Amino acid sequence: MKNLAVDREVLAAQLGELATRGVYVGTSSWKYPGWCGQLYTEDRYVYRGRFSQARFERHCLAEYAEVFKTVGVDAAYYKFPDRRYLEGLVAQVPPDFRFSFKVTDEITIKRFTRLPRFGARAGQANANFLNADLFASAFLGPCEPFRQNVGLLMFEFSRFYPSDFARGRDFLAALEGFLGQLPAGWPYGVEIRNRAFLQPDYFAMLTRHGVAHVYNSWQDMPTVGEQLALPGSRTTPAWLGARFLLTPGRKYEDAVQRFSPYDRVQEPNAEGRAAGGRLIAETAAAGGRTQAFIYVNNRFEGNALGTILAMIEAAGTFCPTTRPRE
Repeated sequence: MKNLAVDREVLAAQLGELATRGVYVGTSSWKYPGWCGQLYTEDRYVYRGRFSQARFERHCLAEYAEVFKTVGVDAAYYKFPDRRYLEGLVAQVPPDFRFSFKVTDEITIKRFTRLPRFGARAGQANANFLNADLFASAFLGPCEPFRQNVGLLMFEFSRFYPSDFARGRDFLAALEGFLGQLPAGWPYGVEIRNRAFLQPDYFAMLTRHGVAHVYNSWQDMPTVGEQLALPGSRTTPAWLGARFLLTPGRKYEDAVQRFSPYDRVQEPNAEGRAAGGRLIAETAAAGGRTQAFIYVNNRFEGNALGTILAMIEAAGTFCPTTRPRE
């Protein structure tokens, strides 16, 4: 791998071994040409003598799945997934591959932001906020035929303002009503962006419903390590989710500008690597009693591949017996 001291086959073996222990480590999305020469073989996407972006985006998931056993699908956040889209994903991966989906924002946005994609709805209240029936029909319905390939379904809630919820407990009451209506048997996780909501009542509510708190590294949130230290944050023994997206204190747009095209690690984050390593080691040592879905974004350090390599290395320092076999 370019700029990364690792062999593709070794990394694939490590990730495959971890997956057998219930640890699924992957990236948030996968269509990054900057990974050519690292994860991807550029020649596979050349058409008429030139690199084809369209060919790359259509087919690179298959090459990604030669190494990784899971990926976070951000695209589902912007549009309900339909069966054709899901069939296209599943057709490119082996049977033991897992997709974790961000649930469509039609369910999780309380008021549409003033973005062009919302058109006339920009600035308006969302009538479908926490609509359990719509989620079951428009999201779970298409996913049902591919249930064995689903890792974690993540409800990502962007930061709420006082005009949305005057108090944190008002959000908790609304969320609890929603979770209580969801069809059972699916692996659910909740990711929030209001650090003030990280209270015992929040964790207790998720525990009652068997829903995972998704540890997340984001602009205004505590670090993942700090969230792990909060009492009760492990809200279900069945699964956990973690997403390393941004270094706290950094804006998303700043990270995009600094780190594109994401071909190398530029700012190692020791705390984040240690937290990821701890999650890997502790889950691997649990003997299959828990499944962990851990995802890294390029905007965290500059190159998600390098970050993941460092987290796997860090896992050995927490518990050397859980180090993946090479």
